[in-house]
Amino acid sequence: MLNIADMTCYDKKVRQTSPEQPNDHMVVPLHSRVNGWSLPLHTFQLITLVLYSYLAIVGFGIYIPLLPDEWKLVAYAVIGLIFVHHLITHLVAITIDPADQNILKKKNYKKPMPIFDRSKCKHVIQNQYCYLCEADVGPKTKHCSTCNKCIADFDHHCNWLNNCVGSRNYWFFFNAIASAALGILLLIMVMIYVFIQYFVDPERLRTSPQFESVTRNGTWLVFLPVAPVETTAAGILSVAILTVVLGSASFLLLGHLLTFHLYLLNKKMNTYEYMTRHRPRLSTISRETSTEGTSDTTHTVDSLQDVTEVRKPDEVAPSSISGTHAN
Repeated sequence: MLNIADMTCYDKKVRQTSPEQPNDHMVVPLHSRVNGWSLPLHTFQLITLVLYSYLAIVGFGIYIPLLPDEWKLVAYAVIGLIFVHHLITHLVAITIDPADQNILKKKNYKKPMPIFDRSKCKHVIQNQYCYLCEADVGPKTKHCSTCNKCIADFDHHCNWLNNCVGSRNYWFFFNAIASAALGILLLIMVMIYVFIQYFVDPERLRTSPQFESVTRNGTWLVFLPVAPVETTAAGILSVAILTVVLGSASFLLLGHLLTFHLYLLNKKMNTYEYMTRHRPRLSTISRETSTEGTSDTTHTVDSLQDVTEVRKPDEVAPSSISGTHAN
């Protein structure tokens, strides 16, 4: 096994990859992680799966069944297809091992990884060779400190997936974001329609045959048509308001993330390259602002100095989003 303390560090400027700034909250795993299912699971990953389940149950169990017959089948088909598409792409993005091809060939994740000593060397990868993985790597490969392995065409480490995003799973990640944003938007529209229609013409929402057995107008049914459960209008409207607020926040954050990645695709760059190019400008702003002596301002600009750790472009929405940890 390579002893990092004895590793020779070169001063060459060619193909060097600097480590991220030290982070007291980051714990480098002893072994390389395989994918997003490797323990420990991240809290954001669990939140994402819980939120998906909640929206699916509420949408398909409560509100879509209340739509008029001419809209109901269309909503089931379109929104259902989008939700299935999102689930598949999301799970695939988690499951894929995004490691560099040469790392995949070795496939020895049981072997303990050496710990990188920053006092000895600045760079983990030099001249397209990773001293930790002990392998030649591609020109855009980066060593992720969270996964503790080299990632092919590294984009960022996503806490919502609990996995790195690279060339092997980027398009699954992108599809998961796009389908999540579209699915949530359509569900919000359905709930707003049900909310408004209740006050305009509630009978339009009671077209299912199961309502014929309900004698009281104040009684409503959910989980139609499979397992009808009686509830009240207040309950349906309250859940609608809560879900629209939650969905709107998620949609705005996902929309921001989707727009950001569309911008990156248009510029033919990835998240890591974007962060690296903008780091000098942000560091300059940080130094200039810190001289003002305001404690709140100093706290803000100090966080800008570590762009790759704090300014996580996708750690803003529940479906696939997080920070850049690369050596």
